[in-house]
Amino acid sequence: MELYGFHFSTFELIVVALLIIAFGHQLYFYLRYINGVLRHNARINKGKIGFRNEQPPVSIVICAKDESVNLRNFLPSVLQQDYPTYEVIVINDGSSDDTEDLLKDFKKIYKNLKSTFVPAEASNFSTKKLGLTLGIKAAAYDWLLFTDADCKPHDKQWIAKMARNFHPETEFVLGYGAYFSGKGLLNKLINYDTLFIALQYLGMAASKKPYMGVGRNMAYRKQTFFDQKGFASTLHLQSGDDDLMVNKAANSRNTSIEISPDSITYSEPNKTFKGWFYQKERHLSVSSYYTAISKFRLGIEPLTRGLFYMSLILTLCVGGLLSSIVGGVLFLSRFVVQLVVINKSAKHFGTPRFYSTLLLFDIYLPLVSLYIYTTNSFSKSKTIRWK
Repeated sequence: MELYGFHFSTFELIVVALLIIAFGHQLYFYLRYINGVLRHNARINKGKIGFRNEQPPVSIVICAKDESVNLRNFLPSVLQQDYPTYEVIVINDGSSDDTEDLLKDFKKIYKNLKSTFVPAEASNFSTKKLGLTLGIKAAAYDWLLFTDADCKPHDKQWIAKMARNFHPETEFVLGYGAYFSGKGLLNKLINYDTLFIALQYLGMAASKKPYMGVGRNMAYRKQTFFDQKGFASTLHLQSGDDDLMVNKAANSRNTSIEISPDSITYSEPNKTFKGWFYQKERHLSVSSYYTAISKFRLGIEPLTRGLFYMSLILTLCVGGLLSSIVGGVLFLSRFVVQLVVINKSAKHFGTPRFYSTLLLFDIYLPLVSLYIYTTNSFSKSKTIRWK
């Protein structure tokens, strides 16, 4: 086939067509979902999103297993929030360190601190879910705010920022749980992966398609927990206390997001690749239990991403001059969109920017996820612990 004096083979036309289709979906995904945080922030600045003026009482729930060092460093920042009425419930999940002694000392200082524990003889597969259930039952208030023992709120307004979304019709509020930035490629990788996932679930929730949240920074009603029969349907899974609850019960009407930088919680990132890989494996281990529509929306993006790169390589290798030009233009266009959307979002949250590493992580992370999915599908007996 000839077009404007250029000759195209059938194979070349098919490859270019696939490249254009993949590019089209990628562009839609970034502008529709990954750009959702920036779009939501623009609506806030224009006064199109209203917040609640009242500050209802809140119960903060933290499950801790051998976390005495992190509790000593980070729990005071949770206990010293600028908020009128709240309690902090720490569940000691069978710790072998001095967590119990530390909590006793802290309770002498902070009257809003309560604690409970998972019995040593507990035989549940997921003692964290049992611990959270005990903490939720002990909560005095309807609104529950969750974080982890290794998390530190960015600001004393953390509760207030999350609570301003507690409208009467709201059952879930999703926040951003970031990691402290540091030196090295691994830290950069962890921060990028965390930001991208957050932009995805926050952006989808902003587009009325919530599918997950992270236990480092999210809130829901105590009544919602009991309406969903708690973790009864996922007790056979080691993970999923956060994202599966949201995936099951959140919808377009009952879910809000909070994107203020003051609402962020920060955690210490893994220091080794092995630790990060294990953490990612644990998070991905429950994604097969998402709803069918969630799995479709999440699966189509890495599929078109892989198709984009494969068809781009084929276009540049076997295509003619015009096809190569088309491929180069589409690649640069997508990369510019990525740079703008991701780095403007990173600037909004006050997290590191990504330039030369963006392309590397964009290719590498889906391969890691694919490897985890593939190996786990052939290792059904593999046990993944939450700690």
